Amino acid sequence: MLRHVTATRYVTPLREGGSLPGLMEADDLGTYVVKFHGAGQGRKALVAEIVSGELARTLGLPVPELVTVDLDPALGRTEPDHEVQDLLRNSRGLNLGLDYLPGALDFDPLAFDPGSEFAGRVLWFDALVGNVDRSWRNANMLLWHRAAHLIDHGATLTFHHGWKAALADPAAVAVRPYDARDHVLLGSDPDLDAANSALAPLVTREAVRAAAAAVPDPWLTDEPGFDDPDEVREAYADILTARVAARDLWLPGVRETAAAGRARPATRAPNPPAWLVGRLPR
Repeated sequence: MLRHVTATRYVTPLREGGSLPGLMEADDLGTYVVKFHGAGQGRKALVAEIVSGELARTLGLPVPELVTVDLDPALGRTEPDHEVQDLLRNSRGLNLGLDYLPGALDFDPLAFDPGSEFAGRVLWFDALVGNVDRSWRNANMLLWHRAAHLIDHGATLTFHHGWKAALADPAAVAVRPYDARDHVLLGSDPDLDAANSALAPLVTREAVRAAAAAVPDPWLTDEPGFDDPDEVREAYADILTARVAARDLWLPGVRETAAAGRARPATRAPNPPAWLVGRLPR
């Protein structure tokens, strides 16, 4: 279960991406990047954040702490943007917070090489959960205290956007290929074989269950085809453990892409998100 906090101050909207997260302070004196259940991506993006983020943590990958955040929309009453006010009104109650890392820098593969072992583990994990959002255009990693930290997993586990199809043919999900051609860490010579040996045994049914158990029940209720939230959690465990078992069918394609590599762009992606560089917008 995630730690729970109550938002006490709405600091500023973070206007990068489609979900319009907000920087907020909470009653534990912490500061969090809060993603709202009323955003366009809906609650499944928050579910993916938790299941993938907590599974990554179990695998030893660095992920900032995730917390549930109770929100009173009145905190944003002084925000002049009506879009933000509507978002807060639609997000009353439980939302998801990511621990704000002060002083963190946007990860730049041209400036920092995390090494082949770390690169291999991140690439292997991203292939497992189908992360399409860790490219050189948008690394979704922070460099903090000279170490890379993984963030933003809302675009993973895309099979849960069509549970009916996924449950009708789970084998298709288990063997689904992963397109790694734009992955931000290809230039770091990722050691996929070492990652596979180290991480695959850790992706057990119990590990996935524990990650899914951190998802609040309200975000898993009324899911078509399921009687209760625990059935949804079991479905995540079924599919992810099946995907690990079938890794010999999807991993060779990732390995081939990693071996071929790809030249990193000569310049960084334009307009990096302001909240990723550890500064409050002026």
